[in-house]
Amino acid sequence: MDVILVPGLWLDASSWDAALPALRAAGHRPHPLTLPGPAAGDLVVDDWVDAVVAEIDRLDAPVVLVGHSGGGNVAWGAADRRPERVRRVVLVDTAVPPPGAMISEFPVDDDVVHFPGWDFFDDDDVSDIDDVTRRRTAAQVVDVPGRVPSSPITLTDDRRYDIPVTILSGRLDAETLPRMHAEWEAFAREFERLADVEVVHLDSGHWPQFSQPGRFAERLTASVR
Repeated sequence: MDVILVPGLWLDASSWDAALPALRAAGHRPHPLTLPGPAAGDLVVDDWVDAVVAEIDRLDAPVVLVGHSGGGNVAWGAADRRPERVRRVVLVDTAVPPPGAMISEFPVDDDVVHFPGWDFFDDDDVSDIDDVTRRRTAAQVVDVPGRVPSSPITLTDDRRYDIPVTILSGRLDAETLPRMHAEWEAFAREFERLADVEVVHLDSGHWPQFSQPGRFAERLTASVR
C-alpha cells in the first residue's frame, strides 16, 4: 500500500522516521509529509487538507492515511475529499473529528503557534518520553500557521463513514474510548456512524512514535491493510 503519514502540530515528515523501516519491510510505500508552514501564507486547516489531497492525487494507487494528533483531523478531512481512494484511516492517539471541529486553541504570536515546550502538556501525555528524546525532538519542531489549530474542519461526504478506521490510542481501549466520546456529543455521533472501526490500546503517552518507536512501528504496520 501507499501509506501517507500526516504529522501532528509542530512536527514534520521526520517525526515518522522510526516507523518507515518496518513499513518498507512489510512491502508498503510510506510517504511522510511536511505540511505547509507559515511562509505559505494565512492558512487554515482545510489548506493542510488540500496538501494531503494533492499527495493522494499524485499517487496512482489506493492509499492508507495515517494522522497523528491534530494530523488526524487533516487525514480525516482528506478521506472525506477522496473516499474512493482511501482504503483505511489510521489515527494515532486522536479522535475522529466531526464537521466543524477544530484541533485545539493555543497562544498565537506573530501569526504563528510556537511549540509550547514539553512541560505545557499533561503528565499522562509526556511522562514516557525521556529527557534525551525531549531535547532531540524539541530541537526539530516547526512553527504552525496561527489559524490552523483553531479553524474548523470541512466534512461533507457521508461516504467517509464506510472507510475502515483504526485508532491507535495511547491510554484508551475499545471500552473507554466511547465513554470519553460521550462527553462530546458531536464526536460521539461521528464515531457511531463508522461502519468499521477498531481501537488498539498502545499503553503510551501522546507521542508513541517517540516514546516507544519500535513497538509503535510494529502496531502501525499491523494496522496498514
